[in-house]
Amino acid sequence: MVAALFSGTSFQGQSGDRLVSKVAGAAIAALFKRSEKAEANIRVEPVAKLLQGSIDGFDFIGKGMLMYNGLRIEVMELYLQALSIDFGAIFAGQVKLRQPTQANMRVVLSRSDLTTSFNTPFVVEKLQKLKYQEQSLHFQNTEVSFGADKSIRLQSEITVGDASEPVNIDITAQLQVEERRKIQFVSVTYGGDEQAVDLGQAIIAHVNNLLDLDKFALEGTQLRVDRCRVQNDELVFYGWAGIEQFPKGKR
Repeated sequence: MVAALFSGTSFQGQSGDRLVSKVAGAAIAALFKRSEKAEANIRVEPVAKLLQGSIDGFDFIGKGMLMYNGLRIEVMELYLQALSIDFGAIFAGQVKLRQPTQANMRVVLSRSDLTTSFNTPFVVEKLQKLKYQEQSLHFQNTEVSFGADKSIRLQSEITVGDASEPVNIDITAQLQVEERRKIQFVSVTYGGDEQAVDLGQAIIAHVNNLLDLDKFALEGTQLRVDRCRVQNDELVFYGWAGIEQFPKGKR
């Protein structure tokens, strides 16, 4: 019956792959609050294989993608090979996988993205869970920049407890991937006085504990990073995404 629906010229003219591409792109875009660009491209030959839900490849490119928690991604690219979907679900605007799949992934974060991220309530709340000398911390005016040696510099004004003046921390570090799922600040140097150094050390230990990708993965997905690099004032991650089920966007 489904085949009969597509026996006409529209499916033979390969509108089926464009339909799936449009739905898939919209489904991924729905995971974000706002996107400047969200385009998916389905590759299938012959196109009639779509009736069985068989797809040769799937590419997605997104730019300027703002997450609901306030974090922004400059570029996100996903490249999948040979996946199987429930073709009937496409007509309900859904992407349902018949079996788990894997995607090569490239994610780019700009310097401004990182600076904004460290000042969002989502990240500030996680940072402020750290207690220093049994006192709460208040972060403000956090700034992220990159060095010529590919290092990352983190500067912030932190008020400890009810202190009248903030402590200015100045931290420079390299990024390192551990176990393919942990992003760690290593080879760290600290600027400032003794209190700033001690506070900076406590913050780096706390941040390194937070940067576990398993804590950020969407339901039904698993993220792994093979390498990260600083280039052209951007932080670029190359890795892999395991997808058991297609994440659902917010309603």
